[in-house]
Amino acid sequence: MLPSKLFSPLAGQKVLGLLRSESEIVSQVKRKTMRICFLLKVRPEKLEEYKARHERVWPEMQNALRESGWRNYSLFLRPDGLVVGYLEADDFEKCSAKMNHHPVNTRWQAEMAPLFEPSNGAAANGTLFPLEEVFHLD
Repeated sequence: MLPSKLFSPLAGQKVLGLLRSESEIVSQVKRKTMRICFLLKVRPEKLEEYKARHERVWPEMQNALRESGWRNYSLFLRPDGLVVGYLEADDFEKCSAKMNHHPVNTRWQAEMAPLFEPSNGAAANGTLFPLEEVFHLD
């Protein structure tokens, strides 16, 4: 028979399992990973260029994102130009600061800036204000 409480490491995370019956264990995972979602707006006349550039993201830009701690990063584009970005990171502020100071990101943002609608005069990477997560299903 299993004990009523279990404590074991799982990929660097603490897992507390509660026994509901002899055949069912329910787990609560304490996460360190932050899930970040943000919005951007591409100019309608630049949608095809935006998609084309993301088919050819520079390898050094991809490496900079990884080295800065961005993981599981995706961009979704709505036909009206709304971009929904999603990523996971241990500390979004630190990851963003690393990227904002990376030379390849400076070049990438300079090339991408004309594709975006203005957002209070900020560059695209300056508008990554995380949305509040209100629900998550594992």
